[in-house]
Amino acid sequence: MASPRPFFLTPSSSDDHSSQEDSPDSPRPRISKRRQDPPPSAFTFPFADPARRSPFLSPASRPSTIWSPPPVSANPSVIALPLTQKKPIQSTRLKSKLTKDEKPWLTKKRRCESGSWWLTFVAALLGVLVAAALCFRGWQSVDLLSDSQLCLVMQDDFDSSIDPNNWSYDIELGGFGNGEFEMTTDNPSNVYISNGQLYIMPTLTSDSIDGGWDSVMSGATYPLQDCTAQGGGSGNSTTTGSSNSTTSSNSTSTSSNPCTAVSNNQSGTIINPVMSGRLNTRGKQTIKYGRVEVRAKLPQGDWLWPAIWMLPQGNSTSSSAGQGEGFYGAWPLSGEIDIMEARGNLPSYPAQGSNYVRSSLNYGPFAGGSTPISTGTSTTANLLKSIYGWVSTKRGNFADGFHVYAFEWTSEWMRFYTDDRLQAMINLKISSKSSDSYFFNTGGFPGVAMNASSGKEVVVADPWSTAYGGSAAAPFDQEFYLVIDLAVGGTSGWFPDSVGGKPWYDGSATAMRDFASKYEQWTATWPPNPDQRAFRIDYVKMWKLCR
Repeated sequence: MASPRPFFLTPSSSDDHSSQEDSPDSPRPRISKRRQDPPPSAFTFPFADPARRSPFLSPASRPSTIWSPPPVSANPSVIALPLTQKKPIQSTRLKSKLTKDEKPWLTKKRRCESGSWWLTFVAALLGVLVAAALCFRGWQSVDLLSDSQLCLVMQDDFDSSIDPNNWSYDIELGGFGNGEFEMTTDNPSNVYISNGQLYIMPTLTSDSIDGGWDSVMSGATYPLQDCTAQGGGSGNSTTTGSSNSTTSSNSTSTSSNPCTAVSNNQSGTIINPVMSGRLNTRGKQTIKYGRVEVRAKLPQGDWLWPAIWMLPQGNSTSSSAGQGEGFYGAWPLSGEIDIMEARGNLPSYPAQGSNYVRSSLNYGPFAGGSTPISTGTSTTANLLKSIYGWVSTKRGNFADGFHVYAFEWTSEWMRFYTDDRLQAMINLKISSKSSDSYFFNTGGFPGVAMNASSGKEVVVADPWSTAYGGSAAAPFDQEFYLVIDLAVGGTSGWFPDSVGGKPWYDGSATAMRDFASKYEQWTATWPPNPDQRAFRIDYVKMWKLCR
């Protein structure tokens, strides 16, 4: 293929832009034969010849001078700014390797130099050994329960139905000593099995009774069928009308009857506005030292209160012994173990919403039903002591999915954790009664307190001393059973007053009515989907310490 032909501008008749119109009087010049000039060089402007006219010049009829372009250099940068040449800096690079004669410091080493090197080496080695020893000692000091130490007591995967060999229903509406606003039932709409899981589902009472919401608020009497509360009705009693917390029983029930509710505008009483569920293993499955694991998904919705906890079995499994009444007496003398408690409010709730879960140990030197004791400026029912801790998540909340809530327990230590032991909520060491780890010493109870009724001073004695048969782990040195429930609201302080738009005050005589009157607000936060609203239990496992 032929190479492209170079293009050069050559003068022609078209190069002269003059015409007859430009100069009508001048004679038309004769065109001479075109000269055959050689092509310009690479650095010579093609129209540098003054005999030729540049195509950019004005017509010949106008007076002008012949324009010549500036000379073109081979290096265009020279035209801009000439660079001054500086003398290069002399290199400091060694021209050759130094000889021994040029290194006099190598001929003789000082003792201090050699000693400093060995001192640094020994110190580094010693640091590594000490760190390894500390890590090994820390690893050995972690208290663990091996599988060989544990014997399985119960494993319920809720495959088909609620196993009566493991579970009993708590059916009552007395508030369980916390002034709770729900009534617990055995209704299949509140406690049922679905998808291989236990569902505890809160529902509105108005959907289940005649007269609907009007009956809940006024003019109706509701007897709770199959009530199990002691003194409130027939049935297998697993609870009592007495309190299992520091607060009094729910005042909205008639005649302190935890099996019947009356709604009346004038007195301010109402029928519990929510139905829910509560199960326990009392008299069926208990442990004294061991492990408990519950895999569960928490419910969503304002003022919901899911809990997995334990109460002492007591001296007898008969209905005459109240719930929480253990070896050392009525609650909280015999203690309470809260494996997990939470709130259904969103994470934006200021008092720890659904992105927090909490564990606690509760105990005290006086029974809950005794005369209140005054200490200084505060008055409490029983000088209750709580040891608690929690874990939180910064992504989502514990209602988004299932988590394992576990409790490990021996006579020497206790641990509560979520999912794994690195997320421990409480870690306790138990050594002896003379140490600070002894629960009575940890409680910091006063030596003397004032009886608020009689005005007389009473001695705050150790109810778990050796004289009463207690060990260093007392009152947590006896058989405990498991409780799983979903409460709603309450006046125990679990939901602090004036926080997060709380629609009632704990000290109000009409707390439950105030809560119910705002039902449009809190029901709007309860998801319609049971998978999100219900407290869902995937499995429950209990082991006892067998050696």
